[in-house]
Amino acid sequence: MGRLPDCGGVLTIERFRGGQSNPTMVLSIDGRRRLVLRKKPDGKLLPSAHAVDREFRVISALWDSGVPVARPRLLCEDESIVGTMFYVMDYVPGRSFWEPWLPDVSQETRRAIYGELNRVIARLHGLDFGALGLSDFGRPTDYVARQVKRWTTQYRASETERIAAMDDLIAWLPANIPAQRRSALIHGDYRLDNMIVHPIEPQVVAVVDWELSTIGDPLADFAYHMLSWTFPQSPFRGLQGLDLPEIGIPDASAYRDTYLRATNQDDLSDRDWQAYLAFCLFRVAAIRQGIMKRVVEGTASNPHAREAGALARPVAEMGWACATRAMKL
Repeated sequence: MGRLPDCGGVLTIERFRGGQSNPTMVLSIDGRRRLVLRKKPDGKLLPSAHAVDREFRVISALWDSGVPVARPRLLCEDESIVGTMFYVMDYVPGRSFWEPWLPDVSQETRRAIYGELNRVIARLHGLDFGALGLSDFGRPTDYVARQVKRWTTQYRASETERIAAMDDLIAWLPANIPAQRRSALIHGDYRLDNMIVHPIEPQVVAVVDWELSTIGDPLADFAYHMLSWTFPQSPFRGLQGLDLPEIGIPDASAYRDTYLRATNQDDLSDRDWQAYLAFCLFRVAAIRQGIMKRVVEGTASNPHAREAGALARPVAEMGWACATRAMKL
């Protein structure tokens, strides 16, 4: 820690709990200063995977942008220090929520937190990424088309059984992708559990886990965020089936329309919205299928991998249901 000031003393390291693909540790110095270290996993990795240098770059660009992030402190590309590339950022105290229905807070607090989630993603998508120095952070056009091609290839390589809904989506999506209206900096995995909420106030104080961030289609990013409204509570930790107004959470239409108004995109057609949802569910199903492939090959390390992989089929069927609705509009 010699390159960071005020870091002398006894160092204690504790790993964060959770499913981060990039190992994340809290560093405590004499119990008086806390930092967070985020590193690549050990072992052989795909060339573009676990790009912590990209994460460091994007949070450095976003610091003081109006999108809350932890303050970046140091990127270390010298793998001899901890075995892989890593970066250090400030520790942001706050609350993490895993259940999107927020069982332990009041109705008023739920309403305020969801208002914050909506405000922050609209702010992110409204930033001038060129002015932030991120013009070369990704290809600005044809984001969904490129993603469909990529995940189709990944899915075909990991098939363990035929899923008719995936075959239907693979045939339908390329000809029905909505025209990309604008390009924006996108998070790629914008979910409640990737937010740190103020310890007391219903305020997002940091958005974390920028591993999938790039320049892309903001409506695809927002549609992915809204999958919580599509998924049931079990086994997906979703909001489907709950009496949302009763518990203080906006229903899907109200939440979507708030974002669309804030970003001046409220002329989006229902057909295009269903197509975006179909794409996002297709992507999730392809990821789940990849998990099942590792189960079959005996390389899955998570004890719940089989249950996670088995969800590929129902997610694909949800995606095809969205495509079917789009065709009727």
